[in-house]
Amino acid sequence: MAEAKLSGVSRETIADLKIYERELRRWQKIKNLVAPSTLEHLWTRHFSDSAQLLALKPDARRWADLGSGAGFPGLVMATLLKNVPGASVHLIESDHRKCAFLRETARALGAPAIIHNARAEEVVSDLQDVEIVTARALAPLRDLLELAMPLLEKGAEGLFLKGQDVASELTDDAIFSRVTLEFFPSITSEAARIVGAKLIC
Repeated sequence: MAEAKLSGVSRETIADLKIYERELRRWQKIKNLVAPSTLEHLWTRHFSDSAQLLALKPDARRWADLGSGAGFPGLVMATLLKNVPGASVHLIESDHRKCAFLRETARALGAPAIIHNARAEEVVSDLQDVEIVTARALAPLRDLLELAMPLLEKGAEGLFLKGQDVASELTDDAIFSRVTLEFFPSITSEAARIVGAKLIC
């Protein structure tokens, strides 16, 4: 079973993710939310890939996801945190049709997601008490750090899902001198990495 890829997840959460899958497949016919070639491997490529972030920061309750798209990883995080007191996940997406999908799916799931139909740079400075800021397939690492910097400066940590070419994104740009980076292996791809980022105090 595809859902077996998500180890340590409750039956209730699996049931919620099946609702997510149903909504995604329904909306995919209207709005191309994910690459069609990845639908066959939805549970691995999208659900498991997103869910692995919680294992890195299991105590974090307040998240913000930049460029949420179809909700990976942000809406998955909100689904996993659904029954955790005080949990909230800000989903920031500029495409209004993707936001419509996020709103409807979050409502169907009862997930603690807050949808922002805006560009990330228009929102992040106003967010408070965010512990973790995430992004997946959004921009090069230098640009992600710039977008996330207002949150990093308030004490948040970054967790960015990156592909096999992340090393080529490390440049001599001054922004890299402001942060410490940590690279974690991905459970869904041997070549991929999760980049952790903290502001240097």
